[in-house]
Amino acid sequence: MDNRKRQPSSSSAGSLVFWSSSLPRQAARVLIVEALPPGWSDTCSVLCDALDNFLSLACSLDGPCRIPLLSLYAISRQPECLLPFVQVRGNLARLRSCVEELRSIPGESCIKSAAKGGDLLRQAVLDSLQQFKQFIRHTSTGNQACSNASVEVTVVTSQPGRSLIHQLESGLKGADLVPLRRLLVVQIVGSQVLINQTPLHSVRNSPSSHENEKYSLMLGTEVDLQQVENSVFAMEMVLKAWLQEQGGDREHLHLLLPSPSDSPLPVCVKCDMLERLISPALVPSTPSLGVKTESVRDFLPAVKGPGNQSPTPQRLRVIKVLHADGVCESVLYGLPLVIRPTTCWQLDWDEMETNNSLFHALCQTLRNQDLFLLLRVEPDPLVVPGTGVCSHYVLQPSPSVSLLLKPVASRELLLPCSLPVSNQDPSPNAMNSIQ
Repeated sequence: MDNRKRQPSSSSAGSLVFWSSSLPRQAARVLIVEALPPGWSDTCSVLCDALDNFLSLACSLDGPCRIPLLSLYAISRQPECLLPFVQVRGNLARLRSCVEELRSIPGESCIKSAAKGGDLLRQAVLDSLQQFKQFIRHTSTGNQACSNASVEVTVVTSQPGRSLIHQLESGLKGADLVPLRRLLVVQIVGSQVLINQTPLHSVRNSPSSHENEKYSLMLGTEVDLQQVENSVFAMEMVLKAWLQEQGGDREHLHLLLPSPSDSPLPVCVKCDMLERLISPALVPSTPSLGVKTESVRDFLPAVKGPGNQSPTPQRLRVIKVLHADGVCESVLYGLPLVIRPTTCWQLDWDEMETNNSLFHALCQTLRNQDLFLLLRVEPDPLVVPGTGVCSHYVLQPSPSVSLLLKPVASRELLLPCSLPVSNQDPSPNAMNSIQ
């Protein structure tokens, strides 16, 4: 493998702490990018922009470490390790340099055969696993957490995903894949392709994948195919799945329902919990996200200047009208604030009466048409535009002459959440137990 000689990023001792956190099951990550023609010229800027955005977030997050280690490979003329395993937190400069290196790979290459590309991909997977084993061996020094660590490999390609998985399963058959927990092939496709067919998430469980079933990587290793649109947002969501807890050793939650009269035990429904948002409190570089809404004082802008000045009014600009049934509660966070027309004594009676009429009309219009408003905080004129992430809020009407203001997550904070929709009814026994 063509592995560029780079200096280690930090002491090996620092690598150990990331497996002893409140997210102990987080796997190390390997990203393998197929920079092959003709697809690379179309996907290069999209993937690199998504990587840059994602790493900017991941490197700055407070709290327990969500990505202990990251390695990056590119396949063009040959497999090339652009980034040996490094810690993500605190390494933004180096990671961005690696993304720019990936961006500089030309859209044309001497590799023309998909079969040859598949062979190079197999080499990259095996080399990443060998590199991970060596890293753990040299840094564990008897540390039990590191010795039990695992790695997940994500391959980004423009090739047909099914045939690529077929090549990988055939090529990796019999190889030592002990630390590999999951192999995910992400196929970037056009939006029209996604409209015409259902995206796949588990090739091995797909009805049309019987050909692949005769190959088996290893017990305990998942092989998945995910098709995504060629857009920055879609690729960001693929990468942000790395931030979610990967544990599965035991369930997170038990729901206890009242038992029938003839049973002493409650009906227990066992559940897992999934994060929907990155908490704004974990993003220290963006204080304007509106982390706190516990009181009016938390919401108002900070007073600048000497003396006990009164806080200036917060200015929120309406940027979009939303249908109420199109707003998902999972993207809202924090405590809501009730909004009413002002009773400030410094306003004259005519202005106050006009303001009350405008407020009443706004409430009635939103309520009658079942609409919400999306608001954005007006930037401070003293702050350079484009720095940080702006706060956004949803304004919804109530039956009384009042409105409810709720913080809403911006795109940067959203985590992937793709839950299945079932067209089948539950079993009669289950319905009887719940009812």
